Amino acid sequence: MRDIVVFSGSAHHALASSICSALGVGLSAVDIKRFSNDCLQAQLLANCRQRDVYIVQPLVPPTQEHLMELLLMIDAARGASAAQITAVIPHYAYARSDKKDSSRISLGGRLVADMLATAGVSRVLTMALHAPQVHGFFSVPVDHLTAIGVLADHFRGRDLTDTVVVSPDLGNAKTATQFARLLGLPVAAGSKQRKADDKVVIDAIVGDVSGRRAIVLDDEIATGGSVIELMDRLKEFGCTDAAVACTHGLFSGRAVERLSSHPMISEVVTTDTVPAPDWPELKVRSIADLFAQAIARIHGGESVSSLFDGVDPAHAPPQATLPLG
Repeated sequence: MRDIVVFSGSAHHALASSICSALGVGLSAVDIKRFSNDCLQAQLLANCRQRDVYIVQPLVPPTQEHLMELLLMIDAARGASAAQITAVIPHYAYARSDKKDSSRISLGGRLVADMLATAGVSRVLTMALHAPQVHGFFSVPVDHLTAIGVLADHFRGRDLTDTVVVSPDLGNAKTATQFARLLGLPVAAGSKQRKADDKVVIDAIVGDVSGRRAIVLDDEIATGGSVIELMDRLKEFGCTDAAVACTHGLFSGRAVERLSSHPMISEVVTTDTVPAPDWPELKVRSIADLFAQAIARIHGGESVSSLFDGVDPAHAPPQATLPLG
């Protein structure tokens, strides 16, 4: 690992430190300055020449600030003659801007992918993109990780009798089905219509939830609007209570208050792709080791998809598991 250099922006320093601990390398320093005209400057304080450089920066609020930091760090690494530059973006926020569903609307997901390539990134390592087509927005290789195995581990060993996995919408039903298979459970899904960024309507539940406990699985929770709406429908359809699991727990606005006080919700579990809010009851599962293993495999020229053998067929067709390099 002597040729690996890892840097972190200001978005999630704790995650970068955990990844480095799992890798057995030190986290190299970065000096980010703001000039009097509000422009940012990034200086990498470690040698990058002919090194394999990894820059850890989830795109979390303030998202534009953190995106600009990432672009500047990539540019600095390219100017310092890095052999390869990988942007480690555990949460790619612009993945939600993935389609032209209104007149004269921007496609932020593709635009940001183009900006990263222009800045000089060689590869992107990310997790749980909001929509699979976003993978195709990038002109550089993308390694797309999944946290469903980590989240499933949280529920293993429990009595899951009369439990059903529920997806808030049909678009996420495939991932929810894979998650349900890991736990040997049936699956159901909500029929959701999004009216605005913070307003959704779920008018039906596809699948049997009557008299059962639910594990609600989503890729991202921001305001919590979809989850609260789903809780109301689940109660109407006879569900007794629900645990909520998601990969990206942003919990913006009044989300913590709304979720923690809802009588149907027994617990909320997420991962550390983004910094956790001040919420003592929140269960946080770390994905640092998963990212560290992916970085080790990328650096060693080995298969990343084999990390998910037996976990997610969409990410990993059956193949022999390769050892870490």
